[in-house]
Amino acid sequence: MNNFNMGRMKLQSGINSIEEEPEEYEGSSFGKVTLACMINSEIGAVLAVMRSNARWGGRYTSGDDQLEHSLIQSLKSLRKQIFSLQQHQWHTINPVDYLQPFLEVIRSDETGASITSIALSSVYKILTFDMLDLTTVNVEDAMNSVVDAVTSCRFEVNDLASEEVVLMKILQVLLACMKSKASLVLSNQHVCTIVNTCYRVVHQAASKGELLQRIARQTMHELVRTIFSHLSNVKNTDRSLVKGAGPVKPEVGAKQLENGNGRSEYDNQLSSAGLGSAVGSMEESLMQSINGKDALQYDPHLMTEPYGVPCMVEIFHFLCSLWTVVDNGAIGPKANNIALDEDVPLFALTMINSAIELGGPSIRQHPRLLSLVQDELFRNLMQFGLSMSPLILSTVCSIVLNLYNNLRTELKLQLEAFFSCVILRLAQSRYEASYHQQEVAMEVLVDFCRQKNFMVEMYANLDCDITCGNVFEDLANLLSKSAFPVNSPLSSMHILALDGLIAVIQGMAERIGNGSGTLEALPVNLEEYAPFWMVKCDDYNDPEQWVPFVRKRKYIKRRLMIGADHFNRDPKKGLEFLQVTHLLPDKLDPQSVACFFRYTAGLDKNLVGDFLGNHDEFCIQVLHEFAWTFDFQDMNLDIALRLFLETFRLPGESQKIQRVLEAFSERYYEQSPLILANKDAALLLSYSLIMLNTDQHNVQVKKKMTEEDFIRNNRHINGGNDLPREFLIELYHSICRNEIRTTPEQGMGVAEMNHSRWIDLMHKLKKTAPFIVADSKTYLDRDMFAIMSGPTIAAISVVFDHAEHEDVYQTCIDGFLAVAKISACHHLEDVLDDLVVSLCKFTTLLNPSLAEEPVLAFGDDTKARMATVTVFNIANRYGDFIRTGWRNILDCILKLHKLGLLPARVASDVADESELSPDPAHGKPFTSSMSSAHMPSIGTPRRSSGLMGRFSQLLSLDTEEPRSQPTEQQLAAHQRTLQTIQKCHIDGIFTESKFLQADSLLQLARALIWAAGRPQKRNNSPEDEDTAVFCLELLIAITLNNRDRIVLLWQGVYEHIAGIVQSTVMPCALVEKAVFGLLRICQRLLPYKENLADELLRSLQLVLKLDARVADAYCEQITQEVSRLVKGNANHIRSQNGWRTITSLLSITARHPEASESGFDSLLFLMSDGAHLSPANYVLCLDSARQFAESRVGQSDRSIRALDLMAGSVACLVQWVTLPQEVGDMWLRLVQGIRKVCLDQREEVRNHALLSLQICLTGVERLSLANGLWLQCFDQVIFTVLDDLLELAQGQSQKDYKNMEGTLAIAVKILGQVFLNLLEELSQLTTFCKLWLGVLSRMEKYVKVKVRGKKSDKLQENVPELLKNVLQEMKTKGVLVQRSALGGDSLWELTWLHVNNIDSSLQSEVFQDGEDKSKVGIETTAIDDE
Repeated sequence: MNNFNMGRMKLQSGINSIEEEPEEYEGSSFGKVTLACMINSEIGAVLAVMRSNARWGGRYTSGDDQLEHSLIQSLKSLRKQIFSLQQHQWHTINPVDYLQPFLEVIRSDETGASITSIALSSVYKILTFDMLDLTTVNVEDAMNSVVDAVTSCRFEVNDLASEEVVLMKILQVLLACMKSKASLVLSNQHVCTIVNTCYRVVHQAASKGELLQRIARQTMHELVRTIFSHLSNVKNTDRSLVKGAGPVKPEVGAKQLENGNGRSEYDNQLSSAGLGSAVGSMEESLMQSINGKDALQYDPHLMTEPYGVPCMVEIFHFLCSLWTVVDNGAIGPKANNIALDEDVPLFALTMINSAIELGGPSIRQHPRLLSLVQDELFRNLMQFGLSMSPLILSTVCSIVLNLYNNLRTELKLQLEAFFSCVILRLAQSRYEASYHQQEVAMEVLVDFCRQKNFMVEMYANLDCDITCGNVFEDLANLLSKSAFPVNSPLSSMHILALDGLIAVIQGMAERIGNGSGTLEALPVNLEEYAPFWMVKCDDYNDPEQWVPFVRKRKYIKRRLMIGADHFNRDPKKGLEFLQVTHLLPDKLDPQSVACFFRYTAGLDKNLVGDFLGNHDEFCIQVLHEFAWTFDFQDMNLDIALRLFLETFRLPGESQKIQRVLEAFSERYYEQSPLILANKDAALLLSYSLIMLNTDQHNVQVKKKMTEEDFIRNNRHINGGNDLPREFLIELYHSICRNEIRTTPEQGMGVAEMNHSRWIDLMHKLKKTAPFIVADSKTYLDRDMFAIMSGPTIAAISVVFDHAEHEDVYQTCIDGFLAVAKISACHHLEDVLDDLVVSLCKFTTLLNPSLAEEPVLAFGDDTKARMATVTVFNIANRYGDFIRTGWRNILDCILKLHKLGLLPARVASDVADESELSPDPAHGKPFTSSMSSAHMPSIGTPRRSSGLMGRFSQLLSLDTEEPRSQPTEQQLAAHQRTLQTIQKCHIDGIFTESKFLQADSLLQLARALIWAAGRPQKRNNSPEDEDTAVFCLELLIAITLNNRDRIVLLWQGVYEHIAGIVQSTVMPCALVEKAVFGLLRICQRLLPYKENLADELLRSLQLVLKLDARVADAYCEQITQEVSRLVKGNANHIRSQNGWRTITSLLSITARHPEASESGFDSLLFLMSDGAHLSPANYVLCLDSARQFAESRVGQSDRSIRALDLMAGSVACLVQWVTLPQEVGDMWLRLVQGIRKVCLDQREEVRNHALLSLQICLTGVERLSLANGLWLQCFDQVIFTVLDDLLELAQGQSQKDYKNMEGTLAIAVKILGQVFLNLLEELSQLTTFCKLWLGVLSRMEKYVKVKVRGKKSDKLQENVPELLKNVLQEMKTKGVLVQRSALGGDSLWELTWLHVNNIDSSLQSEVFQDGEDKSKVGIETTAIDDE
């Protein structure tokens, strides 16, 4: 097709611009001489053919002179001038001059077919040489002359072959005219004539050769394409439609009729024939069809203007009218060899499809064309859509698809009708459609589903409109059901439906990346009543406006459906429900109830009819309001009555019928009063139609009413006059042909489109809401997906289950992934869980293993491997939105674990490398110690884990009997298994768990606990224990990976570990994993979760609750981990409760041979130099150190070191001197602890403890201890230790306590030293006398003690000396003086009473004779011992 500027609106300006620049014309590919030679050769060719004919070879005699025929003369005359014409520019030469001779030959009825054929060829060559364009002089007359001549071509028919050649040449020239650059000058009338002529040839070709048939049809098709490709460049010409003007008589007919050629056969006789006479009778019929009531009324002047919309309207109307040929049975007796039942409709449909493809969106700019598409075209499409011919159905559907893409905004209700009455009807076998019809319908539906926004627009415009059906829902359900292979193998139909379903799902998935703007799916709530049928949207192009609008409409529609369900059970309760939901007012009004009846689908029509026919005043008002919801404008009475009675069942009682028909008649007369005189006439005629309907269609009525009977029955009802006879006859035959159903079918089945419903649809089209064009955002996808997700997953799963080919598997997998993506995007967790459950079944991992070698069976099962990869892809990508589905995923993981197919790192955690740096002082990181390789084997050996371990098992040889080498197939299957597991990235689920949303993470942890099972005492099989250990490993891994969310997981993890610890009585891998896992969690989390430190450390008390056998087995490892915990986190443990747990664990190790060294090492770390001592842990650490000091495990040297730690801690107390109360208490606890060690059996430990006690009692001046605290110290520590040691020295266990003499000496020395150090402060106390007597009594006992049956010489020597020093100091400081007071036991008297018992010479030594005792010091303030 030549490219040229098509546009009548710029035609003149285009011509002028070209005339101003003639040199551009010289750019033609043909020179002037070439064109002249070409015309000359064509003249020669025509003359040659004419001379070869006997008739034209001789002279033509006229009277006495012999002259040449005028046709030959004109050709020769042109030959003489042609080379002189070449001196001018061709576009300045009048084309009529060199075309006219050829056109005269074509028009002449004297020329034969061969001459006409060569002349047509000449004209064709001139047209194709582009000699004519818009700059050519007189081009309009030239083009008109060509069209006139060719369309009125006359020639003599010699044989069929030559006639066919001429007809083909005619087609060729006419098509060249339309494709010529000068075609724009052709008028609307001429274009219609060209199409009409081509159609005549198509019609004539029906009785001729197939080649001509094909060429004729192809030419007609090309003509339509060429004409309608011009539509986008023309202006709107509807201004030229003439209202009331007489009909224009176009050349284009509307019906294909029998070939009108006057001869029934061709013989060899010469006869004059031509297109004009060939189709005479057809022309008359064509004109009758176009001049009827459907005639197109255009301004006659417009038909002479350059072609545009008028001719396109004529042609489009003609193409639409061609379809009636099959219904009218107007096909002639001469049958085409193309099947008649689909020939003509297919021919018309193909051209219409091309017209729509090329006209496209431009059609909506031309109301007359648009009106044809909306009404006549679509009505015929609906009719032929139910054709039994799959070819016709397919073509019809292609047209509808084109219309959807180009004009859907103008075809909202037509599209609903097409899908409801054609696609849904044919695609379901229960409507008796053939398999081929079903298949074509399904293919078409799938094509629509592949339009990215089709389903969204169906949902927004139809499902969310209370006046329309739920087309989206119906189509989605159809696809889901059609994909189910019920009791039959998988067929192409099932796969086709699946493709459509997945296309819809993938469309939603693709839109996810485009976002939904700022619009969120907020819940719709009707807080107050508003008329639901009047909900409007301010701007249907703004998503901010229309998205909430359609959601609200859908909410209303759903509520109305629920209300209908209630109404069908109890009308009163149904209306009350709608009042509660604010869809009806609190006080019912007739209009709202009427609109509920009118616009709510699914109502029981019997109940509606009874309500409307009720005599109650309110019901009568509702009836009238109900009638007023109908639009009967310009509608025949029978059609209006049909539409009215379709909405409810007409009651059986005559009074109710009368009330109903009165309301109908009043409404009908108000809108269509043209023929009827008043509403009474409408009422009477309506009654008459009901009676006629009963008479004609009730089988019990034997004698049927005739046409005359009906006319007679309706005399004088129109205000006393008769109604027009033709009007009544039309009504009579309408009722006879098509029954008015007064008992409509219940339910919401697929309706059939009839004439009355179509008229109603066209009425509704004027009032329906504008079509909403969806963009690529996800505004409504969540709502839509919620509707179709369940059936979709089920359908894909069933197909996947039945499928046997890998391409079908992949299609299903794509669908599964799309469902997962949408579910995750819209937070539909239940849907994603259902999907996971469904997919896990296909992995075969959950099935009881029947295969001897399940690994190889898995490798051979493509479906299972694909499902497995998909499950874990979903878990890794969309794990945030998985909830209960984690259980199924874990079941699969556990099965893979049992088969030894999991990667080695699946239970590890990311922080192994990134967060734990190896400490050279403590060997490798803890990771290695936690690996399963270090767990002791319990029961049967654990099967080799890891991919290579499994592979080596396959290749290994049995020790007793050699195993056969695996086959290549087995090796390949095993390799496929390994590759599948690698693709799954199972470890990512746990290592990346820190990115999971909280709810999902919690569900994953709970699933792990659930999968591990309840810990049972001694009843676990090795396999169960292995599973429990593995689950615990995974649980610990995700706990460590989610340290920032430990609060979320901790309770469940702790309870699970506690259950294991408390139920285990023997060492095993599970309890080992539990204990060390707990320690590991504390190690790793303490630095980051100080607020949880107490809770984490409190959990370690579980270790203290271990059964003795279990604790003993793992004590050393536990201590090492506690040591690591202490060294790594001492600065992060701040509370006393936390330290209490730690020190308790350390204290236990003091008496364990293997563990004590590590425990003491930890204590050294804490207490050395007081680096990690604090008021919170001081007393607890002292207690642990005391236990190590007392422990007989290990060498005495460690006990001495422990005592040194205790004694050295005094330095810390000095630092905390600002806390006097706490420091005093801590000091007292310190000396009390050392006191206990002073009773140790080991001499060196016992003596070192006393020396340590001495340090703690004498080097604390800076502590500023209160006097009262010292008194406590004497009572609870010093005196006690002296008494206890004395008892031990004299007791039965003297042989266990060696060299007690030295110990006693040290002890009494400490007593004297401490007393002397504190003498000045203590002497001021009121209880000093009591304290002093306590000291004296201990010294007295010690000096008299018998060790191993004899008195100690050492004590005999040391005690008096010590006492002498004390007395001297007391004398010096004036504490010990003789009282002058009379009566009572004074300090003086009591002192010497005891001293004399020790050594009677001490008084004289301290207080020498002659010394005036009364002059010494100050008198004591001590009070007598009470």
